[in-house]
Amino acid sequence: MNAETYNYGECEICDTPMQEKRIKQDFWIRGQLIVIDDVPAGVCPRCGHKIVRAEIGRNIADLINNPERIAQAHRISVPEIKLDYLPMPA
Repeated sequence: MNAETYNYGECEICDTPMQEKRIKQDFWIRGQLIVIDDVPAGVCPRCGHKIVRAEIGRNIADLINNPERIAQAHRISVPEIKLDYLPMPA
């Protein structure tokens, strides 16, 4: 492990060693979907659980609380599909 790699430890769900990856993280803020790209996170290769370091979490909080930055951000389009759920008869 080189000096630049953070040790995320083991997954708190399945005890598998976490691996650092760059992920997209989404948040719903006041009814608006915000996607933050290129977030360094510990990701479990077994169950998919994700964690971020405290300093990254603070950086994300600063971003999502900055209306000017959000207003200037690149816009993406995502599909919205309604679930047609019919309960099983008893």
